[in-house]
This record gives sequence, structure tokens and C-alpha cells, in this order.
Amino acid sequence: MPESSKRPIAVFDIDNTLADTAHRQRFLERNPRDWDAFFAAAPHDPAIPEGIALAVASAEECDIVYLTGRPERCRRDTLDWLAAHGLPEGRVHMRRNADRRPARQTKLEILRRLAERRSVRVLVDDDELVCDAAERAGFTVVRARWADRSAALEQAQEGEGRT
Repeated sequence: MPESSKRPIAVFDIDNTLADTAHRQRFLERNPRDWDAFFAAAPHDPAIPEGIALAVASAEECDIVYLTGRPERCRRDTLDWLAAHGLPEGRVHMRRNADRRPARQTKLEILRRLAERRSVRVLVDDDELVCDAAERAGFTVVRARWADRSAALEQAQEGEGRT
């Protein structure tokens, strides 16, 4: 089947879009930040009903792709979490372990690569800077504003390139 005839894709962030990270924010509020503990607690994230419902509904017309700033070393926990919460199967793009670029750069790079092969129907993400960059690049965006904002997480995403 030619690439152009495939279903479009819907791209979903994970943290604070599908998974509620509030219980592990405390690890980012320390100095120094405790990244090992932050990511070790991820398997215990509660699901965010609004995000889960949107992913499931999107899967009716689109193939689902997950685009997260989580490092590659968290892949097994992430795949297990997605499956445990009944999310549609889909490819998971993760940050290389040593990649510290801001999320708005890493995610936009991957979105552009995806768009070379498939029609990207929508990006769903909670990071305002990622959403702004994606919209400027011509992507349709749904801003996941259903989780509490965290200044520590925003700094980690943009200033430290960690999630």
C-alpha cells in the first residue's frame, strides 16, 4: 500500500496528557532534581480520563503514535503503562538518553519526520511551547490542559531537556 493511502496519524504526548505526573513532581522540586526517582515512579501514574478518551476516540480514524520526552531507558515501563491503561497500540517515540535539547525542538523534529511519510491529523500535548512550535510549523494541535501545571516540570522540559 502506498504511504499516501495509509490512515492519518494522531500523535499523543504521555506525561500530563495521558498520565498524571502530579504524584512525582516532588522529585523535581528538590535541588538537585532526582531524575531517577521521578522516572522510577512513572509506572504508578494515574491515567487522565480526558486524554485516554481522546486517544481511544482518535484511534477510530487514525493510527496512534506516542511522542514523549521520556528517555529511552524508560521504554519498558512506558509500554507497560500504555497497555495497562487500555490505550491503543502505536509506535512510541522517546528521547535518546543523552538528548538534553528542549522538548519543543526534539518533538518538532520527530513530527516533521512523521509528516514526511504520513498525514499528521493532530498533535495532543500539554507543553505550551511544544504546541506553539507545532502550530507555527503548520500542525493541528489540541492543547491538553486537563492536568495541573507544574513549574518544575516546565523547567525540566524546556530548560534541562529531561522530559
